[in-house]
Amino acid sequence: MTPLVSILIPAYNAERWIAETIRSALGQTWPNKEIILVDDGSTDQTVRVAQQFASKTVSIVSQKNQGAAAARNKAFELCHGDYVQWLDADDLLSPDKIAYQMRAAGETTERRTLFSSAWASFRYRPAKARFIPTSLWSDLDPTEWLTRKWEGNWHMQTATWLVSRELTEAAGSWDTRLLGDDDGEYFFRVINASNGIRFVPQSRIYYRITPTSRLSYIGRSDKKIEAQFLGMKLQIGYLRAREDSDRVRAACVTYLQNWLPNFYPNRPDLVQEAQQLAASLGGRLSLPKASWKYAWIEKVFGFASAKRMQLSYNRGKSFALRAWDKMMYAFDHRGRLPS
Repeated sequence: MTPLVSILIPAYNAERWIAETIRSALGQTWPNKEIILVDDGSTDQTVRVAQQFASKTVSIVSQKNQGAAAARNKAFELCHGDYVQWLDADDLLSPDKIAYQMRAAGETTERRTLFSSAWASFRYRPAKARFIPTSLWSDLDPTEWLTRKWEGNWHMQTATWLVSRELTEAAGSWDTRLLGDDDGEYFFRVINASNGIRFVPQSRIYYRITPTSRLSYIGRSDKKIEAQFLGMKLQIGYLRAREDSDRVRAACVTYLQNWLPNFYPNRPDLVQEAQQLAASLGGRLSLPKASWKYAWIEKVFGFASAKRMQLSYNRGKSFALRAWDKMMYAFDHRGRLPS
């Protein structure tokens, strides 16, 4: 029997991208698949666009707005697959993404092997995406993978993974308390429950860069900031439960240091808690400083003003890049996935 793969898509106000995302799921060369999209109370035309693809293999379900984690939990509750492919509503799978990973799965009898893939970011034109390897693009045991992630401040996008049902059930549900980086905390548990990661280089996904309104953007929301810090503490606890070596502790401190600018200076309570946590790990956190471009602003007006100026500049730069890419997308034919 050819294993069934469930492609699970949580969606919220994704009318601009959802058709492309569903097409990339339908275009998978792996023959035995089901696609389940759970709309999380969208206020735009996401459901209307998605319903155009409804069929025996494509199910469209709506629920009141509860957050991405709740939508993902609902999608898994409804699926029947032997393997699970998570896919955000604005990202794309290369046509052979699942087929390559399922070929690797067929080479082992171990159902708790976790399969990862290459990924690259794009705005409008996936053909322009550049695949740049990191130290995570390797076959690794869970502790080594998790430690490297924090040592290098690397990221592995949600859709890169292909997870067996056994491993998915062992990891547990998505944590609905987490409003940002919920995928980071969830896949930390998946990796923790696995017996190792198998990297499949031919398998590729395309991660769409969208404005800062996306889930991963924390901004100045106290709820998101607090949820982010909760997720960080959970992940540190998971890794230390696996191994409490000097290297792991140092990686935890590096992780805290890299995220400290999100809490400083607006949340001194969380900054203090992070410093205390770092001290318990044998490390010390340095308060963030503005880069050289904004050093004069920090000197005159303080770090908070320098931080706001840097964020404004980054948003403006991102807007300009998106506008340019959108214009080029309209003029050429590179919006399609590379064959």
